[in-house]
Amino acid sequence: MDLLILAQQQSTPLGPEFGKASPIGLLVIVALLVAVIYLGWAFSRRQGRLVRRQAFAEARGLNVFDEKAIDEAMAAEGLLGNDKKHLI
Repeated sequence: MDLLILAQQQSTPLGPEFGKASPIGLLVIVALLVAVIYLGWAFSRRQGRLVRRQAFAEARGLNVFDEKAIDEAMAAEGLLGNDKKHLI
């Protein structure tokens, strides 16, 4: 009988602060949103570079997986942009 009484008793927090979120929760959500947007932007840039390199290699009959040959050919034609510093 005591077990049944313990199972039925629920202590829920009641008061003016019940159900309110803290500002830290908003900060975490905004930080995660910024991280997801940045990762999407970085992936888009990287994917674009991959497609350009693949098209360059296929147009010139180079092996798509031979990075050194592609880099040398792109540098010879002035298409390799190593002057930019990337975050990733």
